[in-house]
Amino acid sequence: MSAYMSRSAFLLFGLPFSTLSAGEISDLIAEHVRTPDAGVGLLVTPNIQHIALMRTNDEFRQACRQAEILTCDGFPLYYYGRCRGLPLPGRVTGREITEDLMSMPGALKKHRIFAVVDSERTGKAVLEWARAHGLDAGFAFYVPPFGFENNAIESRHMAQLICSHGTTLLFMGVGAPRSELFVSRYKDYLPPCWALCIGQSLIVALGLLPKPPAIVQRLNLEWLWRIVLEPRRLIRRYVWALYEFLIAMCRDLLRFG
Repeated sequence: MSAYMSRSAFLLFGLPFSTLSAGEISDLIAEHVRTPDAGVGLLVTPNIQHIALMRTNDEFRQACRQAEILTCDGFPLYYYGRCRGLPLPGRVTGREITEDLMSMPGALKKHRIFAVVDSERTGKAVLEWARAHGLDAGFAFYVPPFGFENNAIESRHMAQLICSHGTTLLFMGVGAPRSELFVSRYKDYLPPCWALCIGQSLIVALGLLPKPPAIVQRLNLEWLWRIVLEPRRLIRRYVWALYEFLIAMCRDLLRFG
């Protein structure tokens, strides 16, 4: 466990969740270029889907246990943590961390940034952002093919691209569990870097996906907003995730009750 985690982490579902705020995490990542001794620093921002996947996928759970920083992204997870007495600063979402980092391009000039994204559209948008802020010389992106996480040749190729770039800040924007599994499986192939598993946060931060209205954010209804945007893809997934999360929560309460 890193020094960051040992100073500021509490167990939830057997995992060490950080009590750092989004701003503190963003400042830490922006200001500290990781050394070879430090290796890869994985950041994961779990919601109920992550907890459901951890319950049903041992490899994914182990990947999350290796994270340098874990935050409570989803509001059910956050409220459960508060009920358990954890001194959490609030919800700390991948979107907040991504937006904070993108708002400080001056601090990011010390980094070499690599983004693994879902589409050429996303890659070109983040490249335009990098150019607009004078970061394009140290920026690259890659769109992996569907199913790359189950293709060792493709995954090693992507790891090599990340390494050859001299990456110090890696945005993994292809969603859970693919991002976390890739970093966990190929961390020995990767350069010392911060690896941020932030799902669709880049898409939202770049304006490619509508940001939830302020009232939706205040009421913690981002999940409903996402369902409205993509009902066919998300309704079944959310029902399954909620069911598995409730089981995991009951088992966690029995463990610490």
